[in-house]
Amino acid sequence: MPSLDSLVAFALASLALLVIPGPAVLYVINRSISDGRSIALAGVAGLELGNLVHVVAATVGLSAVIAASATAFGVVKWIGAGYLVFIGVRTVIKKPQAMESQTASLSQRKSFTQGIIVNTFNPKVALFFLSFLPQFIDEKSGSAALQSLILGSMFVAIGLCTDGMYAFLASALRATLLRGKSLPFIQRYVAGSVFITLGIIASSTRRA
Repeated sequence: MPSLDSLVAFALASLALLVIPGPAVLYVINRSISDGRSIALAGVAGLELGNLVHVVAATVGLSAVIAASATAFGVVKWIGAGYLVFIGVRTVIKKPQAMESQTASLSQRKSFTQGIIVNTFNPKVALFFLSFLPQFIDEKSGSAALQSLILGSMFVAIGLCTDGMYAFLASALRATLLRGKSLPFIQRYVAGSVFITLGIIASSTRRA
């Protein structure tokens, strides 16, 4: 069992990572404004399941393998970067549909699935678990796998809160944006360009 100091320190580090806008936060905001709260929350559920993949990987030691292998890390990095660029390009070239406040371009299931992919191949999360999680594992505090599972579960819980907060705040602004002419521009060019930029940034991520 991790010590109280380790739990508090890891919670603060997790909060800092999760609050700073990245692929997951951008995905939640985009889904919230484009499709509404229920679709965004389905995406949040997918994002946290993606985070859980990293938790399980860290618990069974896969993270250590990736950290030691440039090839393995490269695969995760390029798949994640490629997916972000793909989503960005598709967003830019696809003309947004005329939307009303009760319509959505994605189903909850598809939003959930995309959320899983976004965070499973999110280099930002992978690097966090590779670089920071081992620092909070104390050999004197029992099973390293159990400590990893506990800390990782805390990360997922905090992510559920922060991503959910973004979903509620962004979706609250949806009706206002729908009444104006800015949403199609934001949905197509701004969101698409940011996704592409994040993909490029992710592709340049280096191993710790």
